[in-house]
Amino acid sequence: MHEETVDVLVVGAGPVGLTAAAELRRHGVHCRILDRVTEPPPYPKAVGVQPRTFEVWEAMGLVGRALDAALPLHGQLTFTDRAPGPRTALDLPANVPYRFAALPQYTTERLLAEHLAGLGTEVERGVALTGLRQDEDHVRAVLDDGRTLAARYAVGCDGAHSTVRKAAGIAFDGDAFPEQYMLGDVELDWDLPPGHVVRATGADPGDVLVAVPLPGHRRYRISSRTTAPDGAAPGLPHLQAVLDRLAPGPVTAHALRWSSTFRISHRLAARYRAGRVLLAGDAAHIHPPTGAQGMNTGIQDAHNLAWKLALTVHGLAADTLLDSYHAERRPVGEEVVGRTVRHARSTPGDLTANLLREAQLLIAYPDSPVTDPSCDGGRAPDCTGLQRPLTGYPARLHELLHGPRPVLLLHAGPRTRAADLNAAADAARAAAHDRLDVHVILAADAAARPDDLRAPWLGDPRGAFRRAYAPRDGEALLVRPDTHLAARLPTPAPAPLTTALRRLFAPR
Repeated sequence: MHEETVDVLVVGAGPVGLTAAAELRRHGVHCRILDRVTEPPPYPKAVGVQPRTFEVWEAMGLVGRALDAALPLHGQLTFTDRAPGPRTALDLPANVPYRFAALPQYTTERLLAEHLAGLGTEVERGVALTGLRQDEDHVRAVLDDGRTLAARYAVGCDGAHSTVRKAAGIAFDGDAFPEQYMLGDVELDWDLPPGHVVRATGADPGDVLVAVPLPGHRRYRISSRTTAPDGAAPGLPHLQAVLDRLAPGPVTAHALRWSSTFRISHRLAARYRAGRVLLAGDAAHIHPPTGAQGMNTGIQDAHNLAWKLALTVHGLAADTLLDSYHAERRPVGEEVVGRTVRHARSTPGDLTANLLREAQLLIAYPDSPVTDPSCDGGRAPDCTGLQRPLTGYPARLHELLHGPRPVLLLHAGPRTRAADLNAAADAARAAAHDRLDVHVILAADAAARPDDLRAPWLGDPRGAFRRAYAPRDGEALLVRPDTHLAARLPTPAPAPLTTALRRLFAPR
């Protein structure tokens, strides 16, 4: 039988696999995506969308459709023995462009699948992976119909029971809570303010009702310890019994659309990479649903991996670039698993103080082999009020950073010469094989004249960039395609820039 070939094989078409495939296509990589199920599951498993995920979707080009379909989350209401407890507002700083939201997983998957189809790739459904082996040059995937696919790399996004992970021999250690929980998608007729997560406990702190609002009329996904017989899907009477015991006032559940039972597990893959096989999402980490971290962490796994894999496939990557995926993302998975397990065992602390972390805006990669010592590898902040030629409206910095290539930002103040900026831009483009965008940010007191610059420029007339970054005059900031800082150099000298770019790109 003829062996089919592809650059990258993605196994699993949930939100993580769809993100990986779409990002690979955006970066010009030929990929295929398989899933063993014939239809996407119609269940709202993951429902919380973090602000950082919306930033990823903006970069991908589908944030508008996601915002249209999502429900804003304004805060959390807590109750103990029906008495009101602390109330948390999900407020974020003004320079964070997106807010918290609820969006059922099946809607997320539909939007991502449609986006991927627009890039020329369809999910191949009803196709199961039965085996995987790799040699020096390829991963060979054996499918349930007898076909074999030869891929340069394979990405396992096939969930907690990942066939890819098992075939690669990667350990997945952890444990499970003994309690069994239930979920239900219902309408609730209470008069609590809309757009708020409700968390209610009784005399036993472990007896918890969590209700997350969903798009639709008074619609919620509720969860609690199960009262249904072991292994049985709960019905309205089981869900109503929990509401009667814990809800802050009289409420009746209607219109049950879906229900299930589950146990909470927490496991972490020993490695995120084994040769030409890489893991993302639930194939690499599973944990309690506290704080809606799971799907969002997996989407960021895929976003982190895709551009690195693309440069590797195109033959342009530095030797350590693909290794940096494990170095950067496994510590994130380890932290999320530990934090969500702690919060599942006890009442979370002050949510207000932790909002930026819950929003996944504080992730940084200071110890990554591709992060220059000049910075911590954190997310590049957004700012507004920049002035772009030929436009009559203010520009956002993130509009420059959401392309598929790294971006070099050169800050021009009163002592930086245009000749120095031009030399830095030329050296950086050469070191990056011309796979780099350069922009000069002109301070209000900049000495350099726009007509003397060979790179595109934006003005900072109100100091928005200066407030967000506190840059030195002439500072060079290298931003990766996933909007994390790779270097922050005090001058635009070509030699340090070339050294920093060597962490991402192979020598010419």
